[in-house]
Parts: sequence; C-alpha cells; structure tokens
Amino acid sequence: MNDTLKILSGTAHPELAHLIAANLGVSLCKTTVDTFPDGETFVQIHENVRGRDVFIVQPTCPPTNQNLMELLIMVDAARRASADRITAVLPFFGYARQDRKDRPRVPITAKLVANLLVAAGVNRVLTIDLHAGQIQGFFDIPVDHLYAAPVLVNGLREKIGDDIVVVSPDVGGIKMTHAYARTLNAPMAIVAKNRVSAEEVQALSVIGDVEGKNVLLVDDLTETAGTLTAAAGLLKKHGAKNIYAAVSHGVLGDKGKDRLQNSEIIELFATNSVPQAHGPKVTPLDVSPLLADAIRRIHSSESVTSLFDIRG
Repeated sequence: MNDTLKILSGTAHPELAHLIAANLGVSLCKTTVDTFPDGETFVQIHENVRGRDVFIVQPTCPPTNQNLMELLIMVDAARRASADRITAVLPFFGYARQDRKDRPRVPITAKLVANLLVAAGVNRVLTIDLHAGQIQGFFDIPVDHLYAAPVLVNGLREKIGDDIVVVSPDVGGIKMTHAYARTLNAPMAIVAKNRVSAEEVQALSVIGDVEGKNVLLVDDLTETAGTLTAAAGLLKKHGAKNIYAAVSHGVLGDKGKDRLQNSEIIELFATNSVPQAHGPKVTPLDVSPLLADAIRRIHSSESVTSLFDIRG
C-alpha cells in the first residue's frame, strides 16, 4: 500500500489494529494516546497525515464511554492535522441497542453517537453486524456495513461440520438465523424468550425439532450470556445433543464467562471484533482479513459488495 494510507489505533483493541495493518502490509501510524490524572484523554499523532486517507480502528466496547470519547478526540486530532478523509473503523458499534424509543422519555443514543462522530469530523464509517441494520440511516455519511457470517461460517464448518439445526435464541434474530441456516443447508428452530431484566432472561418454548440433533445458536452479540445460556438449557430439555453458539461480538464480562462455563453450551464461536471475546469455551475467529480487505477497497475506491459473500 502507498503512503497515502494511514492506520491509527486507539487503546480499545490495539491487537486487532496490528492484525489489520499486518494484513495490509503497512505499519500502524505512531500516536500517543494517554490519560491525564484527572481522567482527560490526550492524543498526539506523530506522523504527517496531511492529505492522507486515515482509518482509525476503535471498537466502542467496554469501557464504552471512554473508548467513544477517545475515538472522537482522535478524529479531531486527525481533522486538525488536515487529513484528507477520516474513516472510523468500528468493528463493534456501542450503544447500537438504544436505537428507538421503546418507553417514555428515553433517548435514541445510537443516533446521538452517529451525530457526534459526524460532528467530530468522520467522513465514513466501517463496521460489522450492527445490532439493527437501519442504524446506517442514522448517519449522513457513507456506512460500509460488513457481516461476520463469512468468517463465522467458515470457522464453524471446520469445527462442527454442516449437520446441524440452526436456532435463534429469540424471535428478533430470525433473519440472521435464516441466513445461517440457508448457508449451512440446515433446518432452523426458534426459542421464545421473556427478558426479566438487562441481565436475566427466561426461555419459554422451542419452535421446531431439535431432539437428538446438534444445535447451533446464533446471535449478533452477547455480554452476560443470559439469552444464550437460557436457550441452551431449554434446548437440552427438549433433547438437543451437542449445543454450540456463534456470535458476531463476544462482549463478555465476568458474569457472561461464568454463565457460559457452567452452561450446556460446548463452545462459543465469536469474532475478535472486541478484546473481550476470550475465555473458557470461547473460540475467537480472526476478522482482521475482512476488515483489511474492506479498508483496501475503500482506499482504492473499489466495491466492497463481494465481501458480503460466504465462501464455501
């Protein structure tokens, strides 16, 4: 790649940024990202980015507010250094679940975050598996919305093969489940759930036949693993044999890792879109080649459509 491309990394996931840069055959742009004693973030870019095509890699995963603010400050630093174009590479877009008013007097924080990114100087966004695809419409700038399915499906085939029933852990995930089932040429089923609280989920019933069959639960993300583990317990009661799970974003905290370890799930497959995607029973799958290819195509003004294909 020529020197007009610059890859910057925040502190949210430097390992992923290094992998992306290695896939592109470039070095990360030298920067300082530090925190003052009072908690303020300081950023300095140590290389010339005037007229350059700048990509800032920073998933807004926990600590979400810190990582988001850091990204905004990095964008401002690049804009004031006269970067030609600034692309925010958000493998995981935090606040995506606050995308509508589902009760009185609540914000639509996903839209607010989109406004903040544009106001800071972001010209383009590159992300993977938004919680709701229509969030792309919250931005008044181009959004390249990639899918983790190609990475996950290829990894799944190597580990568990195609002989499986694909299950949605809730009704809202039917579209994603159908895409996986079609790709794997597998039947699908659904678990109906009731959310008791932000961390507690009650699985109610199974729609479909899972008795004596291997099962793959699919979802876009998991944090406390409440939905997945509750669904797995119910599926086991309905006679499911081996239960696996696949998520695009494994934003796992301590509670999620504990639940997963003590659940009926044999293995959870997750991309390395966030650094939290690790622990017992967790198999991270590298998404950096996909992101690097997208960055290469965006930089060269090529189409990214072919990146949506799932290769068999």
